[in-house]
Amino acid sequence: MPEASTGSATANPPRSLAEALRARDDVALAALLHARPDLLNPVPGDVTQLATRAGTRASVVRALDRLDRFALQTAEALAVAPDPCPYPVLESLLTGGEDEAARAALPRALGTLRDQALVWGDEERLRLVRTARELLAPSAQRPSPTGLGPTVAEATAGMSPTRIQEIVAAAGLPATHDPVSAVTALTGLFTDPERMSALLDEAPAEAHQVLERLVWGPPYGEVTPNPTPPVRWLRDRGLLLPATARTVVLPREVALHLRGGLAHRRTAPLAPEVGAHREHRPQLVDANAAGQALAALGTVEELVKSWEHAGPLVLRAGGLAVRDLKRAASTLDTTEASAAFWVELAYAAGLLAGDGEADERYAPTPAFDGWCELPPAERWSALASAWLPATRTAGLVGEQDAKGRTLSALGPDLDRSAAPEVRHRVLDLLADLPEGGSPDPDALLDRLAWERPVRGTSDLRARLAHWTLTEAEVLGVTGRGALSAFGRALLRGLDPAPLLSPLLPEPVDHVLLQADLTAVAPGPLRRPLGDTLAVLADVESKGGATVYRFTPGSVRRALDAGHTAVDLHAFLTEHSRTPVPQPLAYLIDDVARRHGHLRVGAASSYVRCDDDAVLGEILADKRSAGLGLRRLAPTVLAAQAEPGALLEGLRAMGYAPAAESRTGDVLVARADAHRTPARSAPVPVPDGPPVPDATLLGAAVRAIRAGDLAATAVRREPAPSGGGDVPAPGELPRTSSAETLATVQAAALTGSAVWIGYVNAEGAASQRVIAPVRVEGGFVTGYDHTADEVRTYALHRITGVAELAEDQV
Repeated sequence: MPEASTGSATANPPRSLAEALRARDDVALAALLHARPDLLNPVPGDVTQLATRAGTRASVVRALDRLDRFALQTAEALAVAPDPCPYPVLESLLTGGEDEAARAALPRALGTLRDQALVWGDEERLRLVRTARELLAPSAQRPSPTGLGPTVAEATAGMSPTRIQEIVAAAGLPATHDPVSAVTALTGLFTDPERMSALLDEAPAEAHQVLERLVWGPPYGEVTPNPTPPVRWLRDRGLLLPATARTVVLPREVALHLRGGLAHRRTAPLAPEVGAHREHRPQLVDANAAGQALAALGTVEELVKSWEHAGPLVLRAGGLAVRDLKRAASTLDTTEASAAFWVELAYAAGLLAGDGEADERYAPTPAFDGWCELPPAERWSALASAWLPATRTAGLVGEQDAKGRTLSALGPDLDRSAAPEVRHRVLDLLADLPEGGSPDPDALLDRLAWERPVRGTSDLRARLAHWTLTEAEVLGVTGRGALSAFGRALLRGLDPAPLLSPLLPEPVDHVLLQADLTAVAPGPLRRPLGDTLAVLADVESKGGATVYRFTPGSVRRALDAGHTAVDLHAFLTEHSRTPVPQPLAYLIDDVARRHGHLRVGAASSYVRCDDDAVLGEILADKRSAGLGLRRLAPTVLAAQAEPGALLEGLRAMGYAPAAESRTGDVLVARADAHRTPARSAPVPVPDGPPVPDATLLGAAVRAIRAGDLAATAVRREPAPSGGGDVPAPGELPRTSSAETLATVQAAALTGSAVWIGYVNAEGAASQRVIAPVRVEGGFVTGYDHTADEVRTYALHRITGVAELAEDQV
């Protein structure tokens, strides 16, 4: 058998977790700290502190959450096994003597538990740490995944001695003198296969049916005050024991006999395979992913630009209102769930944020302008690099939190610290497949559930994995479900832009004008052309080729932005590969001829027109009643409405008014793009303490070893005349000031090491081993073996000093 769990028993087996950890070498101790980084905050003073911290509830829960299914099943089996548990007993609980796969996987699982400091002891006395046993052991309030119930001793606790003796007699056992020996005898009966089989052979057939319903759990069943004969037969012989006044429980020993000694109905010793469900040509995968990447760039740019003039308000509690999310979804022509993802992605990339004003609104950040100027592949790399480590989870938008409040996009409660780990793990599994291979999503979810099976943890991970697959596809990290070449580079921490750039089409500098007042862009447009065309026309459809439609409203929008009819004709002529269609030229001229014929200014507001007949038409139109118009002069109408509302009202009536300044000039309606102050992208919320690097691990191990030396070093016996006792391990030495000074001076002269107790300025007490080299001015300077450096200590803060045995330092 592997060395991890078999071999001869050690001559001096560890008596505690601290002794087991102390016996580890530095590499194994560093591996523990790497696997459980919460143990490093702060660095334990010695191995005893490390063992104590490793047994705390919060730390053990975190460690259990990170076990795979079979390692967790092994821990669950140890929780229902005798304490301590011999290795053969544990093996029998998991294999039943027949499951070869479980037998082969058990050493690995047990090694994982040992490495995580959840199990200690040799193979003859395996012990699950007490906190883990308390968490995994079955109880009425917290059923175990094993489906087992309490032991006979636990189930009979509090039962009257007379009732216990009645059960013993009904089971055919001799009477005993006390309840403890009676329970022991009953337990011995239930754990003896031959006698137990003989007892069950006497049971009625209906009693076996009752046992079959309880044997694999849950082990509790309800009974009436007058139970049926089969239930009464089982209860009288202790095969069912009372749990409450209305429930009975199947004792653990009985269930294990009926199960053939198995702790679990099914074990999962092997991780589910994630194979290639479909295979595609890698070139096709990359091309498909590149198309999605290009579409993602357009979507993010369109979204952020739509917020640069009048972005949505920030809710008082933070986040985006539902109506604003719906408006964003309409702008992007997508679902609200998809819009939430794009909003969160732009936010994670630092492209939009709140502007910090009194009436705070979301707006593009200054970083958005720099992002727009980057080559497309680099822009995508910035988005994908922000998505992969992000803890904000767009999939939660629209759900409710624990207090029943709806979670909103850009809100404060969307961080899930497990999200980056799940994304990386999903992409790792995709990367393990052959290039072009895509998995069955169900198989991938099964694998993730095996790797983190703890209920609650696995549920969240499954949802995160599902969202990861969807988001990776729409973002272009994957194509047709398979990881793209530039997606693999992203996963490895490399720059994906060089791999993506050749797959993206070059921006074009022309469009194709058509007679139906549309223009077709055969690819992504160069920025000046695309920006101007976006003002002059409305996007009608997107895809490999974008279709723009010219309308009176879109042409008027260009005129409002300061363009003239001559400018628009020249622009179209320059950038169209086809002649400008006559209907489009007529549309531009017709809108331009009427544009500015009416003038709206800010008196309260007014309408001015050289043609008084037009003003008469407006006054006679019933639709103008809400504007509060009245004639001030043959060519001037006054209005109660604001200039903006007056402009919109007249346009709705079919006119084409233009705003004018106080000097009477046409006012260009091009609003300046609003930007927030400089903002940094949101920082992901870590999942617990960060994983320590090799330097920190090495320093932590040295500090723990040195602290352990100080705490466990053997002190020299005091001289008969010296007085005082040798301090017990863990206790600070206590000596007088004169004795402390004399001892450290003598150590400085002889070059020997001493053990001191020290209280720093903050009142924290510690034990240290130092080799004094100088004692003067109320301070002692020497080499501190605990800190592995030369330090100076105030003599008045030394609680006491003791000499070390000659073989200690």
